[in-house]
This record gives sequence, C-alpha cells and structure tokens, in this order.
Amino acid sequence: MKNKYIDLVEQTFDWPAEEFELTENGTLAWNDLDLMPIVKQYGTPLRMTYLPKIDENIQRARRMFHVAMAKVDYEANYHYCYCTKSNHFSFVMERVLENEVHLETSSAFDINIIKKMKEAGRLKDQQYVVCNGYKTKAYLDNIAGLINSGHTNTINVIDHVEELEELTSRLTEKAKVGIRIASEEEPKFEFYTSRLGIGYRDIVDFYKTKIAENEMAELKMLHFFINTGIKDTAYYWNELRKCVNVYIDLKRLCPTLDSLNIGGGFPIQTSLGMDYDYEYMAEEIISQIKTMCDFADVPEPNIFSEFGSFTVGESGANFYSILGAKQQNDRELWYMIDSSFMTTLPDSWAINKRFIMFPLNKWNRPYDRVLLGGLTCDSDDYYNSEQHVNAIFLPRMSPQDEEPLMIGFFNTGAYQESLSGYGGTKHCLLPAPRHVVVDRDEEGNVTSKLFADEQSSANMLNTLGYE
Repeated sequence: MKNKYIDLVEQTFDWPAEEFELTENGTLAWNDLDLMPIVKQYGTPLRMTYLPKIDENIQRARRMFHVAMAKVDYEANYHYCYCTKSNHFSFVMERVLENEVHLETSSAFDINIIKKMKEAGRLKDQQYVVCNGYKTKAYLDNIAGLINSGHTNTINVIDHVEELEELTSRLTEKAKVGIRIASEEEPKFEFYTSRLGIGYRDIVDFYKTKIAENEMAELKMLHFFINTGIKDTAYYWNELRKCVNVYIDLKRLCPTLDSLNIGGGFPIQTSLGMDYDYEYMAEEIISQIKTMCDFADVPEPNIFSEFGSFTVGESGANFYSILGAKQQNDRELWYMIDSSFMTTLPDSWAINKRFIMFPLNKWNRPYDRVLLGGLTCDSDDYYNSEQHVNAIFLPRMSPQDEEPLMIGFFNTGAYQESLSGYGGTKHCLLPAPRHVVVDRDEEGNVTSKLFADEQSSANMLNTLGYE
C-alpha cells in the first residue's frame, strides 16, 4: 500500500524535480545541497541564501535574449539590470556585480550602496545605474552627486515633468536621462493608469518643450513596465506595442535616444507544476520590437531589462521545525512552526503568495492533511490550502520522535527580508531568524557562513528604548 509521503509526491509531481531530489539518507536535497546537515548545524528558524543560483539565473536570461536577438538579426545590444530593491544585502550585491550586470535603483539610500560598491572597485564606470521611481530631494541630491562625480553611465529615468528641472539644477555635468511611460493598468485593477511615469500622449510634447533644448540633459532611454510582469497575454503585448510606437515617434525627433527599457517581470517558480516558456517570451519580445522598428525604418533600440525577483528569488529558502501538532476538531490538524509566517514570509500573509514547500526529513512516514500555524497571537499567522490553492500534506508526527519534523519554503530570496524588516522589532516580539550564506568553492565544494545570528532580546529591547 502506497501511503508514505514520498509516494504522494511521486504520484503528484514529476519527481525528482529539476532542483529537488532525495539524498541516500532519504532527506531533501535542493540544488544538489544536502539540507539537513546545514539546518542541523545552524538550527531553526533559519534563512538561507544560495549564491550560485544568482549566477545561474543571470546567465540564463542573458543567453535567452542573445539567442532571441541572433534569430532575427537584431543589431543592438542587451543589458541586464538588477533591481537593488529586491535584496539589498552586501553578499547579494557583490555576487550580482561579479556577473558584470547593471543596476536599477529606487531610493536615495540605494545611491549610498552604489557609492560603496564603486569605492570597493566592484562597480565599474562602464556599468549603467538606472535611477527609477518618484524622486525625493535626497534621492535627486544623491543622483546628481553620482553624475557630477563622473559616473556618466547614470541614467535618471524621469517620472514626472517637474523632475527634469529639479535634477538639472543640481548638475555640474551633463546627464543621460530616460522617460518612464505611465502604462495603463490591467482592466481588473482598481485604477486605470500607473501612478508612475508620464502619459503616452504627453511624452513627445514633453521632449520637445523640456528636454530638446536643455543643455544639461540628453535623452537616452524610454522606460516601460507593467505590474503584472511579462506574461503572454493580449494586455501585455498591447502595452508593449504602444510603448514601441512611442519609441519610434521619439527616435524620429531625438537622435540620442537609443535604448528601450522593458522593465522586469520574469516570474520565479512558485510550484513544481509551473509552466512558463521563458525562451518564447524573450524571442517574441525581441521579434515584435524588431518588426515594428523595421517597418517604421527606425534603428532598433538597445534593450534593458530590470530583473529583481528573477535574479535573487530562487536563491532563498526558509527553514522551520514543527514544535507540535494540535488537533482542533475532526478536520483541522495544526502543525505549529517555531517562528511566524507574518514576520519571516510576509508575502504569504499580505498578498497570499505561494512558495514551494517540502519537508526536509521523514519522507518515509505516512502523511496527514494539515494547516501550518505561526507563533504570533494573530489569527492571520497561518499558511494553508484556503490561501494557497492546494491542500498541504506533511509526514505524520509521533510523540516518540527524537528529531523534529523540519520543513522548508523555497524561492524566498526576493523582498521577504526587507518587507519583514531586517533587525528592528517583529510582531509579538518574535526574533528575526539566523541567516546563513551558502556558496561553492572553485572545486564545487559547499561552503557556508553565518551572516546574522538569531536576534537577541538585548537587541530588541535596545531598539524599543529599554536599554
């Protein structure tokens, strides 16, 4: 009779999966990492960053776009940008820059990180810094300081019409600028037009009246982004074509315009059943831009992409131990984790985001349908089938177990640390978990380093003003 957890997985998924398999000991391996020794060494709750996955995804996207360009004889270049807001940690930024990518910023303090990377020799003058978002005075001061210091490949993407004058009044050196298009939102959205950027109909006039005669600004980029990401939908292709038409109109007026930024939006894997054709999407984007530009007899633009979650999302994992089981009624069996979903995986609570979840051990046990509960006193601190479509099944626990059941949530490397607030205080004063960084040396051997220990009571009390 096949009633073990491993039987359930083999019946449900194409197993072993690309990133997951079982070790000889019957425990879970992820990206060829035997997870149990790492989790036992550092304990739970534990946050992990696996750096080689960052390299893999950057090179994967580059390869896809280069192949797409080669297929249609695309005559311009592709530039991969990393969105710093996805994960600001130094070890992530350093690894990203080892791949010689460009950077996209969102706030004033981002520029302070840029300066640190330049001082350390990790960010070179030839690498672009694309400055996005609605600009505060501090953000504009820092952008202007970066440009005035000689980083000529800084591109300030103008978000509203007054921003150009606010920037150029701070400059001593001529600046490259872009314009962000205020795209129309998907029909089911609560509003019609993005709050970011300048409307389609206003862009050409804005260039003519504000940029063309400005001696301190040179238009280089048109920026396009939609919240739903890069998807094979009529909505996405319609917005992309509108954007390319604006590029064509602007290019005829502005010889210096040579780049189109298609923003971000490549998804990360949220289930083993995910079906997304990355190669097709890259090829179709490039093909449509090429076709439209050829028809208009306009040179095709350099392509910039801004991949944040795609770069770092699949490098992250969170691990928890199950402290105990609570049978609340005849249908609801709760497994209680040794942390909180609200404070360590905030997207699972705030936007009902799904993550891949597997147990690390006890795969040869029978299984039960369960709900997962966090330690806070909040009724929303849970992860279950109602929020996340599929029922949760996990190996059955026993009072005689010497080793707890351990579970992992995978592909959590984007936004979860910053949204939950690294350091500081957490709901119900639950401490921030340990954070370990895992890498491989030149021979492929696994190395690990503790980046941050579990938050102490002294640290939290000091933050709250008690010490």
